[in-house]
Amino acid sequence: MNEFKIPVHTTRTLTKAGMMAIIVAIVLLITCILPAEYNIDPTGVGKALGLTAIAQASKTSPSLVVERGQQIDILRSDSIDIIIPAGKGLEYKFYMNKYAHLTYEWVTDGDELYFDFHGEPEGDTTGYFESFAITTSNNMKGSLTTPFKGVHGWYWKNKSQQPITVSLTTKGFYTIKG
Repeated sequence: MNEFKIPVHTTRTLTKAGMMAIIVAIVLLITCILPAEYNIDPTGVGKALGLTAIAQASKTSPSLVVERGQQIDILRSDSIDIIIPAGKGLEYKFYMNKYAHLTYEWVTDGDELYFDFHGEPEGDTTGYFESFAITTSNNMKGSLTTPFKGVHGWYWKNKSQQPITVSLTTKGFYTIKG
């Protein structure tokens, strides 16, 4: 006949386990919960883990916030109508950090535009820019993960005799330069 021994814990063992659970709970409260929920960070661990950004985001905006060093990027979503005058060109750009992500879609109100979708590195004084797409179209949809910190966006050229409206929708981590 096989007998199973069921371990019986003493009061002392249960008290030790309970105390350890309380200590772990206090450490998690101070290092994780307070920084993430209330932006209270007495140890600095919350900032190092990026948890204080969560509390700051809930106060400023329901958007996602990512902390990168001293700069905080907010996930944003925008829509704008841009009028390109007849026979003229116009740029519309975003300031973005290196490896920031942008999804976009634009469409004209009919006619095609020549465009250059490109980026210019921050601090560059040589006039260098990198083109991501150059063509003529009345729409474009896609995404960009920026290869460098700087301004990124479109130059549109309206070769027609009428103004053309571009309806642009974007989502990503950027600041509008215009």
